[in-house]
Amino acid sequence: MENPVSFGSGGYFLMLALLAFGRGVDFLSTWIATPNLALEGNPIAKKLGWRWGLWLNAILVVALALWPLSAIVVTTASVLVAARNFQTAWLMRSLGEDAYREWHVQRVRETRITLHLFCLAGNTLLTAAVGAVLIYFSHPEAGKWELVPFAVGMGMIAYAIAVAFYSLLAIWRIHRATKREARRLHAAQNQPPETRTLAVETCSRPPDRIV
Repeated sequence: MENPVSFGSGGYFLMLALLAFGRGVDFLSTWIATPNLALEGNPIAKKLGWRWGLWLNAILVVALALWPLSAIVVTTASVLVAARNFQTAWLMRSLGEDAYREWHVQRVRETRITLHLFCLAGNTLLTAAVGAVLIYFSHPEAGKWELVPFAVGMGMIAYAIAVAFYSLLAIWRIHRATKREARRLHAAQNQPPETRTLAVETCSRPPDRIV
């Protein structure tokens, strides 16, 4: 099923257009939400920044357009990520990146970890379930996989995995920072007060007999 298309063919330019659209809306939604990448959950993308990220994605788009299955998977996952970003991009932009991050961190800290993980599982597993159904029904009785529903299903599962991974990474970082702050505060409270000693010098000779 993963048969490459010829470079410069009609199929290649179709895949190129799909990839450019998918990666483009992903970049656009990210820029609207966090122009300084302060809220970017992908540490690699955050490290690369806008300039190197654009160059790397341009190379990947040109290369992946040769492989229809990979192109549709990446496009599907990118569009879903962009849709997720657009859902809260207005709030991130209106509050500001730093204010939104502090607000979000505070909400995570005040929420029971079990409830947070349960909601995350509901979000990702339900999305992955729809993708699995598409994959299942993309295999007709003839025994040949249908490219588009199979690739879209794979893209939905890839999106669900990415959301779960980066969300868990963010939750782990927040709770690790919370525990570190709690230990530091506990150590500061148990530290004994500093005692200062005043040294009093005494003179054995009267002041008028300085040698």
